[in-house]
Amino acid sequence: MERTLAPPANKEEVLELDELCSFVHRRVNKRWVWLALCRRTRQVVAYAIGNRGEATCRLLWERVPEAYRHALLYSDFWESYQKVLPEDQHRAVGKSSGQTNRLERWNCTLRQRLGRFVRKTLSFSKSEEMHEICLVVFLHEYNRLCLSNTR
Repeated sequence: MERTLAPPANKEEVLELDELCSFVHRRVNKRWVWLALCRRTRQVVAYAIGNRGEATCRLLWERVPEAYRHALLYSDFWESYQKVLPEDQHRAVGKSSGQTNRLERWNCTLRQRLGRFVRKTLSFSKSEEMHEICLVVFLHEYNRLCLSNTR
């Protein structure tokens, strides 16, 4: 994914982190998609798919490119963020603060463009692999378009 990312402008980048629920094959097979979005470029810099636990949050943080690791981080109050993200960079905020609005909006865009991520849908992934492949293809295309719009 790093090939489609714009380089960070400076050490004052801001990343918004959030997770959204999806499922594979049946509603009881929940998969949480964790995302990190750069506020300046609107590009998704990292993702992870798994449960809503600390291990998936840690995977997301490990996938954030080194160049973005010094950014200021905004997330909700979910406990996993408190355990994984660096304390001096992380700010836990409520939705009313507006600090995660861009990522919340991006989640809506994902749900509008990919039917398998809609909450109540007849479209769904039949396998874990296809669920992730569809997400990654969408992320690459989305980031590529954002990159071409910023030039």
